Amino acid sequence: MEQVGILLVDDDVTSQQALKSVLDSEGWRVRIVPKASEALSELATGAWNLAIVNVALADPRGPLFAILRELAQAQIGAPNPDGVNPDGASPAANPDDDGSEIAMKKSIRVLFLVPLLMAQDVQPILEREGLPHSPKPYHLHDFLERVSELLVESGAIAEPMRGVGGFSEQKIRRRNQRFGRGTRPGAMFAPREDYSMTEEEMADYERQEEEQRKKRQKDQPPGSTY
Repeated sequence: MEQVGILLVDDDVTSQQALKSVLDSEGWRVRIVPKASEALSELATGAWNLAIVNVALADPRGPLFAILRELAQAQIGAPNPDGVNPDGASPAANPDDDGSEIAMKKSIRVLFLVPLLMAQDVQPILEREGLPHSPKPYHLHDFLERVSELLVESGAIAEPMRGVGGFSEQKIRRRNQRFGRGTRPGAMFAPREDYSMTEEEMADYERQEEEQRKKRQKDQPPGSTY
């Protein structure tokens, strides 16, 4: 079977490293892109089974979000009178288009990552549209279960992972050592029993998120929607 391909769209270096390490450990092929424009180009290749996207880079008014919403809502395997391929892929698009159509060579699923500071504004939109999403920071096992469910939908793997039973004990210990107890406040992963944050930890995490947001705004070119 062809190797599972996951596109990670995120400009948060800490998140990039944590997610890539976990996904790599499953033997999956992972590519990181830190910009929305690069994400559109990668999606057009049709080389990915799953796109994991920090919603901070996918403005609900922008073309990337529109494409991701279309992909996430596509009924894989359903016939489509408008020329969509049987596997759920869209027909080839003109490369000069604004991104409203993407040439997809295989079925692809989408998972939005929602930072705490954006949850109040963005989560209602994702829930209204029925778009898969996961909070940031994450429960490690819950996150991997969600990823595996979407990979099953895409046809990339045969069965989803379920709870601790879906992972070897060695992997669980290694991941918990790396991402669980003893990590600094604001770490990307935490065991369920350690997931509740104190007010101090929450304030520290929100400070880090605000610094990331200001950095993104500073780095944005004039007139950018991202």
